[in-house]
This record gives sequence, structure tokens and C-alpha cells, in this order.
Amino acid sequence: MPLKYTPRPTILPAVDFDASADATALRAAMKGFGTDEQTIISILCARSNSQRQTIATKFNEELGRDLLNDLKSELSGNLGNLIRGLMLPPMNYLCDQLFKAMDGFGTNECTLIEILCSQESQQLQLIAKLYEEMFNRPLVEHVCSETSGDFRRLLTLLLTTTRDPPRSVDRHLVEQQAKLLYEAGEGKWGTEESTFSKILTKSGFEHLELLFEEYKKLTDRAIEQALKAELSGKYYEALSAIVEYVRSPARFFARRLYEAMRGLGTDDAALIRIIVSRAEIDLENIKEEFERMYGKTLANAVKSETSGDYERTLCELIEKKNNLKSILSK
Repeated sequence: MPLKYTPRPTILPAVDFDASADATALRAAMKGFGTDEQTIISILCARSNSQRQTIATKFNEELGRDLLNDLKSELSGNLGNLIRGLMLPPMNYLCDQLFKAMDGFGTNECTLIEILCSQESQQLQLIAKLYEEMFNRPLVEHVCSETSGDFRRLLTLLLTTTRDPPRSVDRHLVEQQAKLLYEAGEGKWGTEESTFSKILTKSGFEHLELLFEEYKKLTDRAIEQALKAELSGKYYEALSAIVEYVRSPARFFARRLYEAMRGLGTDDAALIRIIVSRAEIDLENIKEEFERMYGKTLANAVKSETSGDYERTLCELIEKKNNLKSILSK
């Protein structure tokens, strides 16, 4: 994550956590005729993911049932997808989303870009390992089969290259790479895409922050302007995503949330994925950036595009900050 970024979650671990009591309450909410959705929402949105995993274990040990399967049978549609996302371990959930983006006819390249371009090397390595365990297929092989050209080569590099670790910045290297990027793009006829790919997938995020500043000093143009002038298609979108994430993770996800809700229809899959996956990382930062960029709160934007228990669950995750006062007072 960029050096100056301090991530702030909205979902924190519950203080007086009783997994057995939660398991019993969830079973009661789903037993018999009808489902008490509000109890399910209230419990699961007020627990961290690791606490939800403990609840699932207790549910199986003490009640002899599979919590995820019970939830699937009781909840459907967007609410069901949202609750399922909350119940999967975070990296498993991202693997699940990557698989859905590539499974069947067509490929959702935007999902691939969103997930793969916003991860550190260690996270990508874990995702690749889990993906093969979950779907019996190497992630890099699946990605290669669903993409092409420079876009495919870039994603392959992201999955197979280890970024340089955080360290004291080598100013000479920063200056050298800024010149290389200029000479590979704006400084020549045609574009040498491989140079952009190698530098933006190999360098650590902290290094890239300084590289982008150096590029501006050298050329008097932002790196974003250079990419837009020299590149196109999904390859351009992926490199731009890396730059945007390095500049500001909060802005990166705020813009994607806005795009998911603008125009006719809502991209519920993207809306769910971002809110679920960032709630325990930096959703508080994303909320602030969303309001700064678009002049309305994220919660109000969500309320205007969703309804019912689905809306309530999303807003619980957005607004929660559960037990913050209790934690700070201890």
C-alpha cells in the first residue's frame, strides 16, 4: 500500500464476542417457516471476518449444520450474494470473484483489473495459490486463456513478478526509470509497451509514487497524460489502474463505486465486491473520498440505487465502525 496512506476500516472486531450465542441466534433466525433477515444482518455486519469464521465453526460443531449452506438456502438475489461474500475468507472471496469474471461465455476484464492491479505481490501470490486450490486450475493460465496482447502480458507479469520490497528510495534509479518511460512513450515514434509493463509491475508502490513525481518534473506532464496519449484499450485501463491505486487507493475504489451506480442499472456485483472486500481495510477512507469527489455520501448514493434488506446490509457495512468507542476506551 502507498507509503503515506493510513487505511481506516468501518468494520472492527466485536468486543464482547460470543460465537456460540451468535451461532444459536443465527440458527433461530433461519429455523422453521420464514427467515429473520434483520437478525442475520445485525450479527454478521457487526463481526469481523475472522469472527464470522469462528461462528461458522461453532455452528457446525454445536448444531451439526453448515452455516454457509443454510444462509444460501434462506437468502437469494443480491442479498444472498452479499451475505455469501461476508462469509468467505477475504482472499477466497477475491478468488471467487476472479473465477466468476472468467467463467463461461465472455470475460469481465474490469473485475480482473480492479482486483489484480490493486494488490501487493504477497497478496497476489496468496490469491494465485488459493485459486489453484479452489478451482484446480492455475490462475495465470486461466487469465492467459481469457485475455490477449499487451493486456495479457501485463496481467501475467503482475502474477509472476515480485515487486521490489519497501526500502530507501534509490533516487538515481527513479531518475533513470522516468527517462526510460519517456523514451518508451512520448519521446519516440510509437510506444514500447514492454517498458511500461516491466517498470509498473516490478517497482514497489512507494517507489512508483516518487517515479510519477519525477516523470512530471522531467516532462512537465503527468504520467496519466502520457498513458492516455500513448496507449489504448484494456492495457491502458490496467496501467492507469495501477497508477491511480498508487496515487490514492481511496480514490481508486471511490471512482469504481461511482461507476457501479451511475447511469441506467447498477453493477451490483462490483458494488458488493468493493464494499465487502474493503470494509475491514479502508472503507472509511473511501467514504470520505467519495463524498469529496461526488458531493454526496456513499450511503446516500447506495440508498438511491438499492432497496430492502440488500440496502440495509450495504449501509450497515458502510456506516458501522462497530464498537470503536469501546475499543478506544479499553
